[in-house]
Amino acid sequence: MKIELLPPSCNLETVRDGRGGIFTWLPKDPIVEFNILYFLPGKTRGHHYHPEFNEYFLVVEGSGVMVQRANGDEPEELVHMSRGDCVRTPIGISHTFYAITPVTAVALLSKRWDDCATPIVRVDMLKGNDPGKS
Repeated sequence: MKIELLPPSCNLETVRDGRGGIFTWLPKDPIVEFNILYFLPGKTRGHHYHPEFNEYFLVVEGSGVMVQRANGDEPEELVHMSRGDCVRTPIGISHTFYAITPVTAVALLSKRWDDCATPIVRVDMLKGNDPGKS
């Protein structure tokens, strides 16, 4: 399993009518909580995994890189993300997000954070892990 980029669909009539556009993502999991996150350039948030829920991450503004590593022996994999990109991170996949520009994102969870016995497990598996920047 790995982080999966989710492409949106778009009813082209919502673009052709001149008012903008409506883009739709269809998550595989029920979403029960969402959070807004802000990132500063050169900072990271992550170096962790979630043992009890899948996390969707939608960039609303800015750009950065979502990095995953399934285990310490595998190479890092990355997804460059900017406005409108959404990824699904499955249960147990270690990940971190590096902001290139100021980023606003929405994290959508398949289980409420407060309903988890262990919502997050910090790891030291990704290159460049600096606990002072998480």
